[in-house]
Amino acid sequence: QVQLVESGGGLVQAGGSLKLSCAASGIIFSINTMGWYRQAPGKQRELVARITSGGSTNYADSVKGRFTISRDNAKNTVYLQMNSLKSEDTAVYYCNTVTMFGTPISDHYWGQGTQVTVSS
Repeated sequence: QVQLVESGGGLVQAGGSLKLSCAASGIIFSINTMGWYRQAPGKQRELVARITSGGSTNYADSVKGRFTISRDNAKNTVYLQMNSLKSEDTAVYYCNTVTMFGTPISDHYWGQGTQVTVSS
């Protein structure tokens, strides 16, 4: 059974920082590309960062230079360091696997997400 547990969200002022964590189980974590997605109110869920099993990273233009994704395969955990936060970063953040199409392997497994709210 796949479980994804996100944590670390909160309320922060614009320009501030947060670090999100996601603990995964039920998947062979070390071989999967993992990513962070977010969904703002009234908008579709979007992929903002991904990291391959080898550590290569890729970011959406909207977060490039401000967000850093990392992973610890020994802990089955993926992280998202978010700096210079903007009000438009306000969303619920989720982690999941990422395929070459930029979508999760299965859309059936999502965690509860963690809310990030940036006040201006």
